[in-house]
Amino acid sequence: MKYRKKIVIGNWKMNLTVPESTILIQKLKKEMPANIKSEVVVCPTFVDIYSASEELKNSQILVGAQNVAEEEKGAYTGEVSVLSLKGFVDYIIVGHSERRNIFGESDKIVAKKAEIVVRHDMKPVICVGETLHEREDKLSKVVVLSQLEASCKHLTGEEITESLVAYEPVWAIGTGQVCSEAEAEKMAGHIRGLVKSLYGEKVSESVRILYGGSVTGSSAKSFKKSKNIDGLLVGGASLHHQEFAAIVKNFDK
Repeated sequence: MKYRKKIVIGNWKMNLTVPESTILIQKLKKEMPANIKSEVVVCPTFVDIYSASEELKNSQILVGAQNVAEEEKGAYTGEVSVLSLKGFVDYIIVGHSERRNIFGESDKIVAKKAEIVVRHDMKPVICVGETLHEREDKLSKVVVLSQLEASCKHLTGEEITESLVAYEPVWAIGTGQVCSEAEAEKMAGHIRGLVKSLYGEKVSESVRILYGGSVTGSSAKSFKKSKNIDGLLVGGASLHHQEFAAIVKNFDK
């Protein structure tokens, strides 16, 4: 198996003021051990990104964004351009389940966002995942793979290699239901298989696949030795410095 560097991304969603964000970052820097081999990324709100990037300079923690506009610039009131994020973030989440389900973002929009991110030398974290209804109808694999194929339609093999795919089963986020490591690993295998069929084996062995679904410090251990899961996308737990640090430590090699 090709070596793929592990990664843990914290998605803070619409939480924390700028001062609260700064305090959390300071606590995280103290809590994070120096010998971590994985990449560690935090994704604050847009108004926090500048202060977060300043606070995290010369640290091992990187900054990411939770979303981006699908257009580079123009009359799009309230949107945030990739040009505004360039130089401050390394990763940008696109197609998060909340963006798809609450704000109605289609695969077409997600594909445009993924494309604009890679064109500006940042790495998109392309999110895919099925709802409880889709799972109950035994459509999980069909839904996830169709989302992924449509969401990366504008990307070349080289660009996919630099992208990340995050499997986040919507039915396991904040519902109390648990997606087992075996189930997540199986879906990650399907994802890698699709990438192989679309772009070839070399690309499929290089792309990093993340799992996101109510990850905790204790559950992170179960994903440590997964063959196809290379990272974790963490939601609520990333707002607590000790819990997030525990996730990183438990998932790290």
